[in-house]
Amino acid sequence: MIPFNKPYMTGRELWYIAQAHANGHLAGDGLFTKKCHAWLENHTGTKKALLTHSCTAALEMAAILAEIKQGDEVIMPSYTFVSTANAFVLRGAVPVFVDIRPDTLNIDESLIESAITARTKAIVPVHYAGVACEMDTIMDIAQRHNLLVIEDAAQGIMSTYKGKPLGTIGHLGAYSFHETKNIISGEGGALLINDERFVERAEIIREKGTNRSQFFRGQVDKYTWTDIGSSYLPGEVIAAFLSAQMEEAENITQRRLAIWQQYNETLMPLEQAGKLRCPRVPEHCQHNAHMYYILLDSLAKRAEVITYLKAHDINAVFHYVPLHNSTYGQQHGRSHGDLPVTAMISDCLLRLPLWLGVEAHQQKIITELTNCLL
Repeated sequence: MIPFNKPYMTGRELWYIAQAHANGHLAGDGLFTKKCHAWLENHTGTKKALLTHSCTAALEMAAILAEIKQGDEVIMPSYTFVSTANAFVLRGAVPVFVDIRPDTLNIDESLIESAITARTKAIVPVHYAGVACEMDTIMDIAQRHNLLVIEDAAQGIMSTYKGKPLGTIGHLGAYSFHETKNIISGEGGALLINDERFVERAEIIREKGTNRSQFFRGQVDKYTWTDIGSSYLPGEVIAAFLSAQMEEAENITQRRLAIWQQYNETLMPLEQAGKLRCPRVPEHCQHNAHMYYILLDSLAKRAEVITYLKAHDINAVFHYVPLHNSTYGQQHGRSHGDLPVTAMISDCLLRLPLWLGVEAHQQKIITELTNCLL
């Protein structure tokens, strides 16, 4: 079976884990965590980067920093992972689901302003497949309505919008290093703090509500409980693994882009024949080849293709069930309009295997997909 995903190792991960052990520090915020923070800050230009044990944790921290309270509303797409909504629902907020664009599958920025009410506190754009949302428009709307922008850039590391790294354009941004992402640590994430007013409190929230980080920098003579918070930091084993990945981030990205491009060039004739639609990437967006998806013409056709590919030992998968259609989403969120594009994309999108090493199998995948559709 050609799997949908296979976690990649650079070759230095286990050595770095052994070094972390030899250093005598396996809890959070050791040498490798500091290296990862420095890498993120140097490569993105964010004011402050903080590793977390997941992107979910980074979003939860963002919700606390945004002072989300019971009854507040947060605008986001429905076509996203549940963590995008859960982080704010945990604080008592109501997710307001807005439809997505049919080209990039990102939140439709033209629908955001009409979804704003007196209770709206934040906008959460999700950069689907590592392709940027229209951030200039979103930031302009946020500024005019005094709203925070929290970028769910779980899929967006090494991608840019008009030259700006994703996750650094809004007030706060969140990355994922889950094993299905481009740069991985098994589980893991990071919060990017782009607005200086949140830096000090973010450190406190991440350290269980204590000023422990200030203590270790010698800014206070003891540390104590000063705010709400939780244990959001990862251990050094995670950071050591991630550090090895970060060192190869450019190479990993270029290799993934080559795989993505081969898919795109080879499948374009099927698009021209009306059999499928390939991804769309605006010229001002540099993506990271997080995924390669195709859009088929119906749910039935997608099911047929999945079954056919599985019979030929190829694991291709669909993606999100829209949050506004879920039982919990219907109970705790609300939709702004009917969200027809979201419904269509959810039924028709199919993701093809994309991982470093799939190159050897790529022609088989394309051949079998072509055989199924012609």
